Amino acid sequence: MEFQHVSVMLHEAVDALQVRPDGIYVDGTAGGAGHSCEIAGRLTTGRLIALDKDPDAVATAAQRLGAFPAAQVVQSDFREIPQVLDRLGIPAVDGILLDLGVSSHQLDTPERGFSYQHDAPLDMRMAQEGLSAYDVVNTFPEEELARILREFGEEKFASRIARNLVKAREKRPVETTFQLVELVKESIPAAARREGGHPAKRTFQAIRIAVNSELDSLSRCLDTAFERLAPGGRFAVITFHSLEDRMVKQKFAAYARGCTCPPDFPVCVCGKTPRARLVTRKPVLPSQAELDSNNRSRTAKLRVLEKI
Repeated sequence: MEFQHVSVMLHEAVDALQVRPDGIYVDGTAGGAGHSCEIAGRLTTGRLIALDKDPDAVATAAQRLGAFPAAQVVQSDFREIPQVLDRLGIPAVDGILLDLGVSSHQLDTPERGFSYQHDAPLDMRMAQEGLSAYDVVNTFPEEELARILREFGEEKFASRIARNLVKAREKRPVETTFQLVELVKESIPAAARREGGHPAKRTFQAIRIAVNSELDSLSRCLDTAFERLAPGGRFAVITFHSLEDRMVKQKFAAYARGCTCPPDFPVCVCGKTPRARLVTRKPVLPSQAELDSNNRSRTAKLRVLEKI
């Protein structure tokens, strides 16, 4: 199956990087290479390092970026951006882009087990190795399952879902996405099932985040990759749910804040100065035209930071 993915806010995100023809840029989530191709097309003597941990995405990005001599594709999690740059002998870069959405290819390939719309083995591994959704659902303690659903899915019925999952797996393993969907539906009151979209959406989001350590990876990237930006370099992040957006907003605000003294101090004693400025004080949202053509962009938010 060909890797299909429509890049959200393609021009808004790449324009925000203010790509210079001789600059060095990192696309930490290459996916179908939409953003990467747009960046590479603006380079002459510059360089693009496109990362993805999904082997399917890496193969596709390598093919689609083959026409751009400035581009190089590396299979790696974006949390490892500094290590990748060290291996390539690159001390600093002029821009970093992250598109945190699950790709259309991952959602629409049933055997990857990401979607509650297709019946498939429980998987959800972006890197196609390591801990799977099957492992989480069938081996994690009830308390940990409830925590994951509550914190990563903001699921009101987390405890009830976790309890029913544990009861079900005592009889036989929960092996498929539709088995999980049915258990979730049975755990949520009928009135609640009729509100807020598909009843399993939050559970699938939570388990996917846990399987791929998404929030840990994002936190580490925001902390360490920022250090590799050159002065004037920009960090652009597209998020798709409130947990990601809140983290990006808070991390970016901390870089731009500077002084951390209590507000009642008459003068600053901490000596901290802002390390960056917020290019976008409020998130950039998809245009109405994009929303009309790509329903999966509806929750996207773009935030941009510039290093001082």
